[in-house]
Amino acid sequence: MTITVKALQKTGPHEPFQVVDLERREVGPHDVLIDIRAAGICHSDIHTIRNEWGEAHFPLAVGHEIAGHVEAVGAEVTGFAVGDRVGVGCLVNSCGECDACRSDQEQECSGGKGRKVGTYNSVDVDGSITQGGYAQKVVVDADFVLRIPEGLDLQQAAPLLCAGITSYAPIARWGVGPGSKVAVLGLGGLGHMGVQIAAAKGADVTVLSRSLAKEETALKLGASRVLATTEEDFFRNHRDEFDFILNTISADIPVDRYLGLLKPRGVMAVVGLPPEKQPLGFGALIGGSKVIAGSNIGGIRETQEMLDFCAEHGLGSWIETIGVDEVDAAYDRVVAGDVQFRFVIDTETFAGAAVVAS
Repeated sequence: MTITVKALQKTGPHEPFQVVDLERREVGPHDVLIDIRAAGICHSDIHTIRNEWGEAHFPLAVGHEIAGHVEAVGAEVTGFAVGDRVGVGCLVNSCGECDACRSDQEQECSGGKGRKVGTYNSVDVDGSITQGGYAQKVVVDADFVLRIPEGLDLQQAAPLLCAGITSYAPIARWGVGPGSKVAVLGLGGLGHMGVQIAAAKGADVTVLSRSLAKEETALKLGASRVLATTEEDFFRNHRDEFDFILNTISADIPVDRYLGLLKPRGVMAVVGLPPEKQPLGFGALIGGSKVIAGSNIGGIRETQEMLDFCAEHGLGSWIETIGVDEVDAAYDRVVAGDVQFRFVIDTETFAGAAVVAS
């Protein structure tokens, strides 16, 4: 028997969110039913539901930063029990057979059975379109459920399932740690997690921003200083200064000039996705044998590692909690940069929300 829950959906890119009755599948033998307590708002949600990354499948509920409690488990589930604190990120299934899946990199799945399945706007194994976490409950294969340690507040933990792992993965991959001189380019949802994680790894962290307006906040997050990229002779004054740059900017920037801030053999990891192609002269890489690398989210194993690391070091997303009736306004504020640093929907506010008749 399917499970009926309240959820926020849009019927088109320019329509407002509506509270609707959403049917979740029945709990299968390998499934976990999660009572959602917090759902983070990621800029990817906005890009998707506004058709900025192609035509979305409407009606659609988005949300892939999900935190809550286990309400029920399938007969074959052994790793979770009712009441456990759990989360779900950007993936709810993958083939489990390709090289990427076998090496715990499910986010790069390229195998059969429909390949990887996103938490929303993706074709599920039964042919339906996945509906995300702006809802009261969700049913997820147990292999894609994460355990949220007791030391993490659920609302602060929810954004870690996307923003946290997106920042953590390249920092871990490129060996950032004690002695590393790190620059975080941009202090938004991703950047503020990158600062915290790199600092907790023991790195000396500098925030690069257009102005010093966020200096006090950056220092509280763990940065040692903030540099204004608009200062006179900025790129000349700070040439060859950093071992690693975490580039979180989703706008046009002079990539070649920022590569000049790296020491020889330094690395720029790109996690921001500008809408336009970015020019790059190969000389900026060849001179100094530098690296520019893209980075996606992480696999399930690494996402759990990130959650455990954040709990150990007392890290969490800085959030503003909102109700289900405030999401449209929150989207506009995210686009305007008016949030510090993540909106999280308090899903308990679904209880008093009226359902729109179908």
